[in-house]
Amino acid sequence: MSHVFGPVPSRRLGRSLGIDLVPHKTCSFDCIYCQVGRTTDKTLARREWVPLEAVLADLAPRLSSHPDYITLSGSGEPTLYSRIGELIEAVRAMTAIPIAVLTNGSLLWQPEVRRDLLGASLVIPSLDAGDAKMFAAVNRPHPDLDFDRIVDGLAAFRREFTGQYWLEVMLLAGHTAIEAEVRKIAALVERIGPDRVQINTATRPTAETYAEAAMPARLRALAKLFSCPVDVIEDYDHRKTRTVLSSADRTSVCELLRRRPCTVEDIATALGFHRLEVIKLLGELQDEGAVGRCRAGGRVFYFGVPEGGPKPPSSRPRKTRERIHAHIR
Repeated sequence: MSHVFGPVPSRRLGRSLGIDLVPHKTCSFDCIYCQVGRTTDKTLARREWVPLEAVLADLAPRLSSHPDYITLSGSGEPTLYSRIGELIEAVRAMTAIPIAVLTNGSLLWQPEVRRDLLGASLVIPSLDAGDAKMFAAVNRPHPDLDFDRIVDGLAAFRREFTGQYWLEVMLLAGHTAIEAEVRKIAALVERIGPDRVQINTATRPTAETYAEAAMPARLRALAKLFSCPVDVIEDYDHRKTRTVLSSADRTSVCELLRRRPCTVEDIATALGFHRLEVIKLLGELQDEGAVGRCRAGGRVFYFGVPEGGPKPPSSRPRKTRERIHAHIR
């Protein structure tokens, strides 16, 4: 499978061409809200998980898709990739497209990790809790990680990094979308000093069903507790274009869904397809057992099924025409 996927629709970055640098769910956290599922390899080991040359070879032909950002993210924690600094330098030599790094921020207390990210255009670490107790409950970190040391690392990186530095704060109903909890987070944000804060919530299927989305009005109210510029992340503006899909498009959809659950509209926007063509393709992939679907937050999401894995119940053969009519209704 290619190490490069997308472009995918990002509510923060527009059309984002992703680079996946670690095996599926290799991470230092096991966040209850993760859209990729539970962590299967919780580690702090930094390795060259995939060959750097292979990543660059995958990236080169995808640059013609003209994404808004090249984003180092994927299905695990990208700073666990030991050659991420070399990768950023190599990508900058290939293209002027800005490079973003989406990280949980857990390793920024390490000077070598901070140095590796200095060449990026934009770095967005996470800060989902205001104290160690909530951090343990929401992020379920590797046992060797210390909350205060992580916050120190976030502040140290701000002092060293000259690019854009945003902090993502994930607020969950019943956990952190509470004024007292957000005030704790806001105090830490004041100390760290990012360019802006992006408040997010769980809009896709989560690793744990009890990780529930906060209502938009609640997010907007809590945003007022921060002293720096704050964005409350809204849904991506969906567009429709192509009506004829190729075999390469089919592969792109499968790669996308193996890394993140998507709605029909997400796929149409990310890859430039017409909505009805996406529905038709997803029907075929469901019949083959390559794709499953689930419902979260009142929306239907599709996800990739690993090769050789069991077929999801939703992938039992049905006529594609019936699926199309169901979506239209």
